[in-house]
Amino acid sequence: MSCYMIFCVSAITSMVSGIIFFTDDDSKILFQSTPDDSTNKSTQVKWRSVNDNVMGGLSEGRAKINNDKNLEFYGKLSLENNGGFASIRTIPTQLNLKKDDTIVIRVKGDGRSYFLNLYIPSKQIAFSYRSPFQTKKDQWLEIQLPIKDFYATSFGRKVNVNLDINAVNSIGLLLSDKKSGEFNLKVDWIKVGKFN
Repeated sequence: MSCYMIFCVSAITSMVSGIIFFTDDDSKILFQSTPDDSTNKSTQVKWRSVNDNVMGGLSEGRAKINNDKNLEFYGKLSLENNGGFASIRTIPTQLNLKKDDTIVIRVKGDGRSYFLNLYIPSKQIAFSYRSPFQTKKDQWLEIQLPIKDFYATSFGRKVNVNLDINAVNSIGLLLSDKKSGEFNLKVDWIKVGKFN
C-alpha cells in the first residue's frame, strides 16, 4: 500500500498539516509534494516542532512548505542553557514499515549533519531510533538509510533496545551537531521500500 503526503502551513507555527493518500501497489512514499492520485482515501496528518526548550534550551526549529512546495526544516541551534537540539516529527500514524526496508530521503541541506528519527509509543523520555545523514551545501542528494542501521537513543545517547518495527508510528528530522547558528534542510520526498 502506498501513502502520499502533501503538507501545508498551519496557523500554528509549530505545526504543519497535510493529507496522506493511499493506493494499492507495494511501494510506499512517506512524503511527497504532490500525490499521483488525490482521489483515493485520505487521512489528516501533522508535523510538529520539538526543540530543546522542553529542557530549558533556546534552540528554534520549525517546519513550513516553501514556494517550491518542499518541506523545509529550519531555524537556529543554540548551545545555551545546556541546549543543543531542534527537531520536527509527525504526529502518530500507522506507517507499516518492515525490518528489511530502506528509507530513502531526497534533501538539499546546508552542509550540516542531521538525523532521521523513528518513534514508537514509549514510556522512556526523549526516546527514538535514529540514523545520521550528511548534507552537502545547496546540493540535492538522495540518501539511503536501511532500517537495520537505526539505533535506539535516549537523551541523545545510545541505549540497547531492539526496534519493534511494527510499533513505529512517527518519523522526524533532528539537528544536534553541537554547532550553534542558523540551519536549513529542504525535503523533496521520503520513500520506503527495498533499494540496492
